[in-house]
Amino acid sequence: MVNDTREQAARDRAITHLKKRRDFLGHLLVYLLFNTFLVVIWVVAGADGFFWPVFPIAIWGIGVVMNAWDVYWRPKITESDIQHEMERQDS
Repeated sequence: MVNDTREQAARDRAITHLKKRRDFLGHLLVYLLFNTFLVVIWVVAGADGFFWPVFPIAIWGIGVVMNAWDVYWRPKITESDIQHEMERQDS
């Protein structure tokens, strides 16, 4: 029973991580397509002016970087982390 529960928990974590990766890739694709569209508008309107697409590119880029950090670089939650938090909440 315990092994089944642990296997299910591991499976759930893997599924969650895979969904996060897929969602991040979708987010990145929309970011690239939309901001490319803004740059094309800037070029068509006369690229001799101020490069105004820098604002949405930079601001949205912060969100993309934070999303990537959450998916790829955030430290994983271990079983000992969970047990420690459960003990802390019981106190």
